[in-house]
Amino acid sequence: MVFKRLLGSLGVGGPSVDTVLDPGAVAPGGVVAGQVRLQGGNADFTIEHITLELVARVEAEYDEGEAEGMVAFHQHVVAGGFRLSEGERRGVPFSFTLPWETPITELYGQGLGIVLGVRTELGVAGAKDKGDLDPLAVRPLPAQEAVLEAFGQLGFAFKSADLELGRIGGTGQQLPFYQEIELTPAPQYAHQVNEIEVTFLAGPAGLEVVLEADKRGGFLSEGHDTLNRYTVGHHDTDRTDWNAEVDGWVRRLVEHRASHGSYGQAGGALFAQGGHGSDGGHGHKGEYGHGGHHSGPGMGAVAAAGAAGLAVGVVGGMVAAEVVDEVGDFFEGDGEGEDEGDEG
Repeated sequence: MVFKRLLGSLGVGGPSVDTVLDPGAVAPGGVVAGQVRLQGGNADFTIEHITLELVARVEAEYDEGEAEGMVAFHQHVVAGGFRLSEGERRGVPFSFTLPWETPITELYGQGLGIVLGVRTELGVAGAKDKGDLDPLAVRPLPAQEAVLEAFGQLGFAFKSADLELGRIGGTGQQLPFYQEIELTPAPQYAHQVNEIEVTFLAGPAGLEVVLEADKRGGFLSEGHDTLNRYTVGHHDTDRTDWNAEVDGWVRRLVEHRASHGSYGQAGGALFAQGGHGSDGGHGHKGEYGHGGHHSGPGMGAVAAAGAAGLAVGVVGGMVAAEVVDEVGDFFEGDGEGEDEGDEG
């Protein structure tokens, strides 16, 4: 994972930057590490700052339609306030903690089509330059993987994944966007729902799992969306029958009739209580409220269950090939125009 760029704002003869991330995927709450390698230009320069920025390709829904743009959601200052001599080579190591709500980009090593990257900003003599994006691979936490694996074992299949600008009311969401993993229903639920959308909001103690069902309409009724939320502790991963747990979640989701809400509109949909220590609550997707605060260290680890369940849908279908090509094309570009449409 390397990108290299001449400091364009200073023109020919300016310093160049080459940022190298340690190999391998990182889990949310884990440590991103690597080295920023500087090559001095044809004169001495004062490096005011080296800043790494996490950015994501995010979709936004408006009355007029949809739009996409890059959203910056975390910054880490690597170094600054030093002199880089003419022609000098210098390596600056870095490490920082990935935000807990960072979206996952892969499942069992297969890409989900999420565009997530690290961008380096080099500040020199009052000028700033942002280098090309370098893709960042994020693997699921054990609890996230367990939930997705259970969906796969129950017969659900991966459809797509995206990032949506907005906040989910009644949750502790911290980032300005959330990830939706869309699943086609298992045969036993196909007559009741069109699809299930899964959103994980991770924190140091565990996950909030938000499920949304796009329900089919009956003969005299229109289809509508229903949201349920559950909380899962990181320590629950290896002592829970996840197939039974997730099946129970889905049954309650599709059978719930007491209250429902429409995606992205005002009027809270009921979050059903349940799961491990669920605190219930009300809210809906797409609003711009504020939640609580999550911060803290590390997570547990368990052995992967193997490339089964949802992984079949990821590695075996046309969807996988399409999203890999799309993400690859994005990062292989020269980065020009990336700032157009930035949301933050």
